[in-house]
Amino acid sequence: MSEEIRDEGRAQRGAEDILLVLETRGLDVTDHVRERITGCDDPDLLRDWLTRAVTASSAEAIFAEQE
Repeated sequence: MSEEIRDEGRAQRGAEDILLVLETRGLDVTDHVRERITGCDDPDLLRDWLTRAVTASSAEAIFAEQE
């Protein structure tokens, strides 16, 4: 149980970090993008998205390799 809560906390922080990077860079974060990021509970995928958020040309571009 405690590990599950810890994982949820990590995912939430990861999502917040991604959104912060995208918004700080001045990229438009649509509701769809925000929901996809906050709905993700995979820490590895969130880390990949965070890495891409640093250089992405748009918020949607962080998902490019998944689609």
